Amino acid sequence: MKTKLFLITPPFTQLNTPYPATAYIKGFLNTKNIESVQADLGIEVILKLFSKEGLTALFQFEIQQPTTENCKRIFALQEEYIKTIDSVIAFLQGKNPTLALQICQEDFLPEASRFAQLEELDWAFGTMGTQDKAKHLATLYLEDISDYIVECIDENFGFSRYAERLGRSANSFDELYAALQEKPTYIDEVLFKLLKEKIENIQPTLFLISVPFPGNLYAAFRSAQWVKTHYPNIKISMGGGFPNTELRSLSDARVFEFFDFITLDDGETPIEELIASLEKQKENSQESGAFKRTFLLEEGKVVYKNNSTQPDYKQSKVGTPDYSDLLLDKYISVIEIVNPMHRMWSDGRWNKLTMAHGCYWGKCTFCDISLDYIKIYEPVAASLLCDRMEELMAQTGQNGFHYVDEAAPPALMRALALEILRRKLSITWWTNIRFEKSFTKDLCLLLKASGCIAVSGGLEVASDRLLKLIDKGVTVEQVAKVTRNFTEAGVMVHAYLMYGYPTQTVLETIDSLEMVRQLFEAGVLQSGFWHQFAMTAHSPVGMYPEKFGVVKETQTIGTFANNDINYIDNTGIDHDKFSFGLKKSLFNFMHGICFDYELQDWFDFKIPKTKIPQDFIFDALQEQSDFNTKSTAKLVWIGGKPSVEYFTKTKKGNSWEMAALTFHDKKETFSIQTGKLEGEWLLGLLQKISVSNTKVYTFQEVKTDFENELKDFELFWYSKPINTLREFGLLVL
Repeated sequence: MKTKLFLITPPFTQLNTPYPATAYIKGFLNTKNIESVQADLGIEVILKLFSKEGLTALFQFEIQQPTTENCKRIFALQEEYIKTIDSVIAFLQGKNPTLALQICQEDFLPEASRFAQLEELDWAFGTMGTQDKAKHLATLYLEDISDYIVECIDENFGFSRYAERLGRSANSFDELYAALQEKPTYIDEVLFKLLKEKIENIQPTLFLISVPFPGNLYAAFRSAQWVKTHYPNIKISMGGGFPNTELRSLSDARVFEFFDFITLDDGETPIEELIASLEKQKENSQESGAFKRTFLLEEGKVVYKNNSTQPDYKQSKVGTPDYSDLLLDKYISVIEIVNPMHRMWSDGRWNKLTMAHGCYWGKCTFCDISLDYIKIYEPVAASLLCDRMEELMAQTGQNGFHYVDEAAPPALMRALALEILRRKLSITWWTNIRFEKSFTKDLCLLLKASGCIAVSGGLEVASDRLLKLIDKGVTVEQVAKVTRNFTEAGVMVHAYLMYGYPTQTVLETIDSLEMVRQLFEAGVLQSGFWHQFAMTAHSPVGMYPEKFGVVKETQTIGTFANNDINYIDNTGIDHDKFSFGLKKSLFNFMHGICFDYELQDWFDFKIPKTKIPQDFIFDALQEQSDFNTKSTAKLVWIGGKPSVEYFTKTKKGNSWEMAALTFHDKKETFSIQTGKLEGEWLLGLLQKISVSNTKVYTFQEVKTDFENELKDFELFWYSKPINTLREFGLLVL
């Protein structure tokens, strides 16, 4: 019997879109004609819980009686929750849009403590439409029910994570192992019913569990435990982001009471070798199978095997992600907090793809640059990316794409945008970037024209000294200019912000806040989020802490998870105390208010005065980008084909032939006038450099062509007609 695979993402990740790991692996397995079925048990458990039948059972469950007034209120209103839950879920699935009108009247949904912030709703959502306001109210309603579950049913419950504390910095397996010996929780039992149904229908021989985050770990072990108990012949393997970063030094044999294998890094070759090894075992082959980056148990001890000579697959050979089997029409879009970029993570269905494996920069000292998923950089050709997008649109019916790159390469983004425009694809996409100076005004306009609506990037610590220590390769001034270029093109910009980096002083934290304040005040940032620095084992800071002025609290390597490292910063600064003030100020800046507040107003302890000049960002933005006149610069016309009229112009007895070119873009009509010869040359040029053509002309080629036919190129290039075209679609890249 051939190997049949069942792939799952255990509870919980996102509510609005599937985590892509199993879709990536299924797409690869398709290229090998290996049968597989996948499931996102996170969304399936949520839909079981948050249904009329699910809430009825929930409220009837023998529970610990509510102790807070909030949960007593929810319990008392249980009939209202049971009555409304199915229609609310359908609304959040996009199937019941008219319900928004009732939800916004604020007498339809039962309300508990999450609705205490309603007084701020008009302020926060004043310009937002009915659908979005209703989504936010419906999200608060679900969070009220979640609060009830946490207090009365299962303290570990969370919409996007489950028992996360058991997976965070779990150097020892003891606590998680102890939890797995206890009676299954109410949520576990819901999960087990789904698993039983799936296993009986699919009858797999190999069960693959993808664990991207600590918040999936407990449910992954529970799923494996249940399958081991009831279907001991099924082999079970774990892969994904969590083992890739956390379990690289695994030595606790108890883990293999639940799993037969744990694979690291790119999963395609390890899984293929695992399948081959299992099929040899079925044939009673005496030949020992080869393994690729795989942990297993031999003679009671954990061993790591990497004896396969099979190389990893090139990204061009891994196939298109396959989202079939997943309940794509049943994911729910929520709006949790008033942050425009966070809203994109939780609202809407996105097909997830990758432009390039790894990071083309690969130097940031806080990042896991020693691991393959960062250090092995391999881009995918723009034509293949577009092929995959077209396949996914046909398969899923969705034209939204989230490119989940570590940092999308600017040159590849340019090539992708040109290919999208050439194929006349109507898509929406967003991705993560580095704030490279190569993101010129014209490149940002091209990306916008191709459907790019947002980018996120790491400003990190807005201090040039620390950016150099991080080896970020950017300056605050450069970030300001790049964010300006994206913003003026109509692309939303989100900045990842960091505080508490080794050797960071209090003044540098305050100076960073001032930089962020000025960026928002200048209108070049629309969204941001502060993260406190965490030292990880596979980053340069974690591997060589002495170079960064910090000391590890212990050199002991745990027997289970090893990634986050506790450390002592020689500065002795308590960075935790800045968290509230940084986040509160940012919340206000994102809403365009409180720019005139003193920075001291955000903190309840004394802080130093910033050393950053009040007009630092303003001055940095005064320098406007000029024409790119490098000989290798590429000219592209993304506008339409003009109509042309010729006429004679007479002045003081002199006459000469003129051309009037009329253009229609999506918003307006405009005309330019030139001499007849220049007009005819320009018409020919626009046809040559049209985005629909695959040949790309350089600035030097265009200059030479003009000078061969006419005369003074410089005079024409800086003329009013060309300046007008630059405003309406003539790009120099």
